[in-house]
Amino acid sequence: MAYDYEYFKKAIYELTKIDLNAYKEKQMKRRIDTLIAKNKIVGYEKYVAALKADRNMFDEFVNYLTINVSEFYRNTDQWKFLDQDIFPDLIKRYGSHLKIWSAACSTGDEPYSLVMALSKHLPLSQIKIYATDLDKQVIEKAKAGLYAEKSIAGVPDDLKKKFFTKVGPSYQISEEVKARVEFKEHNLLKDAYPTDYHLIVCRNVLIYFTEEAKDEVFRKFQRSLLPGGYLFIGSTEQIINHKEVGFTRKNSFFYQKPM
Repeated sequence: MAYDYEYFKKAIYELTKIDLNAYKEKQMKRRIDTLIAKNKIVGYEKYVAALKADRNMFDEFVNYLTINVSEFYRNTDQWKFLDQDIFPDLIKRYGSHLKIWSAACSTGDEPYSLVMALSKHLPLSQIKIYATDLDKQVIEKAKAGLYAEKSIAGVPDDLKKKFFTKVGPSYQISEEVKARVEFKEHNLLKDAYPTDYHLIVCRNVLIYFTEEAKDEVFRKFQRSLLPGGYLFIGSTEQIINHKEVGFTRKNSFFYQKPM
């Protein structure tokens, strides 16, 4: 048997339920080959065996495979639009108890940003963000809530002063913000989607997916939203066929499910 990349994709799915077919093959294969070489292993068969035998190597693989580039208030103009247009519209139509999902939340920068941004409109006690990611390691980092200075550079000064404490060279987010976020593991390509959301935020993740996988995820997000709800995507993404998927375009990064 030739232990090629097709074999590897099947073996990884059995082991992790991560479907590598949904990722752009050339880009993902290059990342994986680099990691295998770093571990001084020759061939996919031996690497799969090593993943099964070595928990640390398995965790390293999952962490390496998932894309964890994140920062607070990434692309500040988009957060201003969220603050000035989207939140007021949702609160006006649905009241104060909004259901918000931060999908592929990485190390927590995004859901914590949502809590802080929404705290300008609502009491913290009324805010609840559901945050999910494929990688349980980054979820653990998110729960710890400790960030480098560079990560929080985009946080408005008043919120930075209110919700962060300097700890050595790092910054610790406050327990009152942490308490407003519920973290769970979730695979966008395999798991069932939660429903009845007013806002879904999924940014700068789907660029790594094939067009077919992206289309499927956008359709599932549309079904997860209540009528009038919004999807907030990344600055490197666009829903070209948004009408076909079931959205109207609010601006380049916000898409609304029709009422």
